[in-house]
Amino acid sequence: MLSANRDPVVKILGPDYNEMKEDPTRLTLLDTIIKDKETYMKRKVAILLKQLDLHLLNHSLKYISLEISLNPGTFKKDIELLKRFSGKGEQTVLESIEYTSDYEFSNGCRAPPWRQIQGEICYVLVKPHDMETLCLTCSTEGVFLNGGKTEEEGEINYERKGEIYKDLVTCLKDKSPVFSENMSKHEIRFTEEQQKDNQIFEKPKTEDGHSSVAGSEKSKIEKISFGKSPMTKRLEPSLNWRVTVDYKDHKSSIKDSQEEKQGKLEKSSSVSVAPSRAQSHRKGGEKVEETVSESSSESEEDEEPPDHRQEANADLPSEYWQIQKLVKYLKGGNQTATVIALCSMRDFNLAQETCQLAIRDVGGLEVLINLLDTDEVKCKIGSLKILKEISHNPQIRRNIVDLGGLPIMVNILDSPHKSLKCLSAETIANVAKFKRARRAVRQHGGITKLVALLDCGQNSTEPTQPSLYETRDVEVARCGALALWSCSKSHSNKEAIRKAGGIPLLARLLKTSHENMLIPVVGTLQECASEENYRAAIKAERIIENLVKNLNSENEQLQEHCAMAIYQCAEDEETRDLVRLHGGLKPLASLLNNTDNKERLAAVTGAIWKCSISKENVIKFREYKAIETLVGLLTDQPEEVLVNVVGALGECCQEYENRVLVRKCGGIQPLVNLLVGINQALLVNVTKAVGACAVEPESMAIIDRLDGVRLLWSLLKNPHPDVKASAAWALCPCIENAKDAGEMVRSFVGGLELVVNLLKSDNKEVLASVCAAITNIAKDQENLAVITDHGVVPLLSKLANTNNDKLRRHLAEAISRCCMWGRNRVAFGEHKAVAPLVRYLKSNDTNVHRATAQALYQLSEDADNCITMHENGAVKLLLDMVGSPDQDLQEAAAGCISNIRRLALATEKARYN
Repeated sequence: MLSANRDPVVKILGPDYNEMKEDPTRLTLLDTIIKDKETYMKRKVAILLKQLDLHLLNHSLKYISLEISLNPGTFKKDIELLKRFSGKGEQTVLESIEYTSDYEFSNGCRAPPWRQIQGEICYVLVKPHDMETLCLTCSTEGVFLNGGKTEEEGEINYERKGEIYKDLVTCLKDKSPVFSENMSKHEIRFTEEQQKDNQIFEKPKTEDGHSSVAGSEKSKIEKISFGKSPMTKRLEPSLNWRVTVDYKDHKSSIKDSQEEKQGKLEKSSSVSVAPSRAQSHRKGGEKVEETVSESSSESEEDEEPPDHRQEANADLPSEYWQIQKLVKYLKGGNQTATVIALCSMRDFNLAQETCQLAIRDVGGLEVLINLLDTDEVKCKIGSLKILKEISHNPQIRRNIVDLGGLPIMVNILDSPHKSLKCLSAETIANVAKFKRARRAVRQHGGITKLVALLDCGQNSTEPTQPSLYETRDVEVARCGALALWSCSKSHSNKEAIRKAGGIPLLARLLKTSHENMLIPVVGTLQECASEENYRAAIKAERIIENLVKNLNSENEQLQEHCAMAIYQCAEDEETRDLVRLHGGLKPLASLLNNTDNKERLAAVTGAIWKCSISKENVIKFREYKAIETLVGLLTDQPEEVLVNVVGALGECCQEYENRVLVRKCGGIQPLVNLLVGINQALLVNVTKAVGACAVEPESMAIIDRLDGVRLLWSLLKNPHPDVKASAAWALCPCIENAKDAGEMVRSFVGGLELVVNLLKSDNKEVLASVCAAITNIAKDQENLAVITDHGVVPLLSKLANTNNDKLRRHLAEAISRCCMWGRNRVAFGEHKAVAPLVRYLKSNDTNVHRATAQALYQLSEDADNCITMHENGAVKLLLDMVGSPDQDLQEAAAGCISNIRRLALATEKARYN
């Protein structure tokens, strides 16, 4: 009986009593049979208070969990969102935000495993607009500022250096006022994007094999306590970690040297084919020398693309699965099976991204890299042929570098097998498309070895029927040049190529007739010619002659690179003369007629622009009818072509005949139309060209009719100093040659005040150009009166203490003109402008002497200024200039001395009287 009725009280009192035992907080049947009413009410109030207490506790836990349940997914969403709102420009919230490590573990963390144990998820480098780069730690507890990278090792100092914030945005708002201000402008859009991301990332979870929580009450409690993303346990470090602490260079406007340390590599799955030495390359920590600023030739490929994997449920072609089966044979097969698998893999179209990613996704890249470390030449060749094909993919390139493939390829360059050398060099050429890869090639001695490949024999002239060995030597040199071309986009690599003796070898290869050899050779020289040391060496090696010769080639790509190399080298006057002497101007002019290939057209017009700086070359271009062709290219061309075309016309129009030619060909209107653009380089060149044309009165009349002067004046508001300066220089001939210049200038509302305010600029070129413009504006008395009222005298006086001769000259001319109104002469003396002007007479520039003497002559009309001049030794300096061959300087110096002497005589006479 007792065994059948284990709980007789429940049987007697009913199920309500059983519920009371399980949950004592509930009012049960037992409460209804309490004897007195007062006790019953007290018990009821106590139970209600306890329920309220539990409700408040659960409500608090709901909000606390939102603050502490930070996970990798949360940070990833925030960082990706901030990246969308970052970049150059005043309206962006940040300049840049980047992870310090490229590798993401299987649990979503990027911190090393030994830091994941501490709850740290990742580290980010943030560059705000108003302060230095911040190194932040993102952890499960929140976000805080760490100690940054150490100078010696380039490793992160993990120690916390401030308070903990609940998320990245809150932290950055506190650290950067500019971020906080810009963020407030984008707040609505940012919130909308955040909500979209939450909808994408926070999908309802399906059953994945984990046991469900039993009991509906328990599920409800968990939902109240922890919200949508419960963090019931700490993040566990990933066990199959491979690549650690490879800190990605963050992009900042200040390009300074820093050190970077690559960490260890470890893979849980081993490869049967000679893994030892390949893994030792990846395991060995190495100290990186420096991160240098890259040259202007860096391409978009330096932007390392985000890594993405094929989705498991995506509709993939059969080739994807077939390639993955072949990779499995590579992992476990013997030598014969390996070679067969490599040959079979090459039968697929490895140019397709699906096939490339199939090899990567199943771990085939590591197998292929390990095969490079075997002693079997056939395996190496097969592996390199596949790597050469798939390394055209930006993601694959990055993976090869992460897996330590470049050091092994660099070592293969020492192989006695020429086929291996060629394949290795070509693969390096494909991989070294971003700066981390180029740096790795240099640090492992790859530049020296690649330069050595260029030495393919001492005979520069090929026989009519070259032998097989000579053909292979040429191919080795071609592949070496191809790799150097990719590596030469880095400043440090350029210097390494030069120190390794690459220039003489490139010069010798330039004499070959093989076009496929010439293209990478000229491409390398084109990249390196941006350095002054290279330009001097190019002249010494007589490379210009061969560049000019190859302009006559039928290969458009070769023509393009030769023209670009001439463009880089023609900054030097001697090089410009060499191009002319070797007959390079005629082929350049003839190539202007072929406008289909825009890249080649941009290179050719660039070469013509730089060569036009020399007057002798301009005469030749006029003979070859190049100026008419350039005018025809002012419309319907891309900006990179227009910049060079307008630059060339600006140089050509310095000559009267060419100005007339441009006007007759109808070139004034398209030039004026280009004044409304936004491209900085184009605006600088077009203002110069318009200013050069304005020297001729007839052209000036057309410019005025087309409202060109107003457009030039509006460019004085441009934020770029170069554009401001160029526009101010262009205004000088416009004002000088306009029919009614005074009235024209006054017609621009606020124009004179704008010019005067530009005297507050810090840019010397802007100041010199504005002073030159004021000199021309002040020729009209009404305009001079207006700028005087706007405070031109004190602003000009403030600039007097300068050592820049260009500014000195135009400042002195402006002061000379401004003296001709009211009491401006006295005002210049009161603002201490006279004594600094006297020091200008000690300059070595005759133009400065002339302008200064004229200014002193005008200032000497005031007695106090004469005294100041005499006290500062002006008389002796002016006496020397009276004998100058420059007539204007003679007259101004003599006039100034005359005024000083007249004052002295008057003083003597007054003393005796």
